[in-house]
Amino acid sequence: MRKKILVTGADGFIGSHLTEELIRQGYDVRAFVYYNSFNSWGWLDQSPKEIKSQLDVFAGDIRDPYGVKEAMKGCTHVLHLASLIAIPYSYHSPATYVDTNVTGTLNVVQAARELGIEKVVHTSTSEVYGTAQYVPIDEDHPLQGQSPYSASKIGADQMALSFFRSFDTPVAIIRPFNTYGPRQSARAVIPTIISQLANGASTIKLGAISPTRDFNFVKDTVQGFISVMESPKSIGEVINIGSNYEISIGDTAKLIANIMNVDLKIETDEQRIRPEKSEVERLWAENQKAKQLLGWQPAYGGKEGLRRGLEETIEWFTNPKNLSQYKADVYNI
Repeated sequence: MRKKILVTGADGFIGSHLTEELIRQGYDVRAFVYYNSFNSWGWLDQSPKEIKSQLDVFAGDIRDPYGVKEAMKGCTHVLHLASLIAIPYSYHSPATYVDTNVTGTLNVVQAARELGIEKVVHTSTSEVYGTAQYVPIDEDHPLQGQSPYSASKIGADQMALSFFRSFDTPVAIIRPFNTYGPRQSARAVIPTIISQLANGASTIKLGAISPTRDFNFVKDTVQGFISVMESPKSIGEVINIGSNYEISIGDTAKLIANIMNVDLKIETDEQRIRPEKSEVERLWAENQKAKQLLGWQPAYGGKEGLRRGLEETIEWFTNPKNLSQYKADVYNI
């Protein structure tokens, strides 16, 4: 039987790229988008006509168990990406993160159990590890809730795994490290840097620049999702998707400025600084499990791969049509 895939959060950054690639690969896709009065499908509004013509769009709210179950009816697989992800906003409104991330995930796995879904791929985040206690970070690394966001994602991950352990619900956990690429929100650091430089600034505003990250280009993340979904070995597993390359925020900014041929100065913006004990100082992915279990590996790995991914990202952001959608001079938590 042909697979029918529900993608929750299909209107977002990673979700829209994933939805488009699934359709290109011949899957039947239902896109769960956030209901709104504008009838906006988020980034899917900008998908090519041949993609949109094949989309089955369901507008709803991941916090609504009835709507979630309705969206999942007739589907064989669920790729669950819908969540609140901005860390600074989680300091402001933590309850909404519990409602969306924990309860939303409960709604998905509960419906999956009742409907007999073949597999649920639940999206985790490298933020659940907190500051690295050892590197590279493998899937056995302790979990640390250093922000309300990361705490909510730990809760969501454990809720999903509890359904696998309690009811044999076929759940797999994908744990992407810091994904970047076209369409990413300017709340994330790479779009923040690019959009400020693309708007003519040579002095840009950033938060802490010493923390390190393992940046994963969105095309690699998308292939990670598809590999986890397709592999029978992923059920009951937590799998890191990362490039296995560590770079500081400051050096990332310098690399972007070099590609864009800009003399860069960085100004610390206090409102972008996380509380001291909440800042995740170091992330570096061990990706051996993904390679061995799934046969997945990053096409944009290492410094050379990061540079190629940044070049593609910069090309997209510097297109005036795309850049005009970003408010580079306004900090959005």
